[in-house]
Amino acid sequence: MTVAVFVFSLCGAMALGMPIAFALLVCGAALMLHLGMFDTRILAQNLIVGADSFALMAIPFFILVGELMNAGGISKRIIGFGLALVGHIRGGLGYVAIMTAFIFAGLSGSAVADTAALAAIMVPMMADAGYDKSRSAALIGAGSIVAPILPPSIPFIIFGSLSGVSIMKLFMAGLFPGLVIAVSLAVTWWYMARKKEVKVFERKSFKEILIAFKDAAWALALPILIMVGIKGGVVTPTEAAVAAVFYTLFLCFVVYRALTVKQLYHILISAAKTTSVILFLIAAAMVSSWLIAIANIPASITGWLSAYMDSPLLLMIAINILVFVVGTAMDLTPTVLILTPVLMPIVLKAGIDPVYFGVIFILNNAIGLLTPPVGTVLNAACGAGKVLMDDLMKDIMPFLIIETVVLILMILFPQLVLVPMRWLLG
Repeated sequence: MTVAVFVFSLCGAMALGMPIAFALLVCGAALMLHLGMFDTRILAQNLIVGADSFALMAIPFFILVGELMNAGGISKRIIGFGLALVGHIRGGLGYVAIMTAFIFAGLSGSAVADTAALAAIMVPMMADAGYDKSRSAALIGAGSIVAPILPPSIPFIIFGSLSGVSIMKLFMAGLFPGLVIAVSLAVTWWYMARKKEVKVFERKSFKEILIAFKDAAWALALPILIMVGIKGGVVTPTEAAVAAVFYTLFLCFVVYRALTVKQLYHILISAAKTTSVILFLIAAAMVSSWLIAIANIPASITGWLSAYMDSPLLLMIAINILVFVVGTAMDLTPTVLILTPVLMPIVLKAGIDPVYFGVIFILNNAIGLLTPPVGTVLNAACGAGKVLMDDLMKDIMPFLIIETVVLILMILFPQLVLVPMRWLLG
């Protein structure tokens, strides 16, 4: 009965068009009424506790880095370097899009922000070179979902804060899967583009490549500095986020001189609005998370999954089918906030490595960003690339399939995640 109250109150509130954060509060209130312990002070207290986390302070700073990167012209310099490297290859602009999406992921940690920024710049460029506009937007959207699994992934920070799993270990564990997805997309694009008649850019000389690299080097150094700082124990993820903001400000105002103080004001307002939405979601989720634990809902779910508890592989398959289905109807952040407190006790009881589970869980949710009807990355690609959703859905299927295959391989072979993580952690 308790599980039914949880599910129907949450889904009912969302079906009425209520924002996710308020739906979570309604769900919490419904659980409290069901348990006979309704108290507005508990709601208020858990709201405050939900946002009172040092690790969560990284989120507004990484969001600000993404805003500064887009407004400060850093994106164009990274694209320019990619063009200098592979623009002369058939389908070269597609490889530039994949490479740039990978680099963007190491700067902002947000798939939607990366998609919007990259599609607005590259889709017109690719269309002018003879590429199909819809397929270009599909490639950019598919490439941008590496952002949630590469440092400084905002979903990893949220998951780590909710579950108690080391954020640094999550960052390290996400590197290899992110690289595998990028390579898989490049191979898929090569197969699709090999017979297309598109514009091939003139091969750049070594000197021109060096000039393009010099122009982008400051921006390219940022993800490396973040990783080295966290890996070396010099900074925490939160401290790395603060350092990244100062570094990006230095680039925008001193090195590239592409921003004014007036523009900075609007960037800060935009970052603050995005941050407030995410942090309010997290705070509201804490109310539901606390009540999920009090109501012992994980034990009820464990009972349903008891047939799979003796087989971690079967349990992971069952959980990932559930997450995939939920991901088609719900955005990444709410899914993480709602399912993490429900699934983590089950995962730990089954003896599954929590870091490995975290990577698979976030990767599955990231793929959900490409699936209708919600698909926020799809919507961002449509809007920024000015293409129709029907066309985009058709063209994104090959990329969606290959990314799902990568997910399945990671589920079947956990060492693909764990061995590179252990090697990186030394």
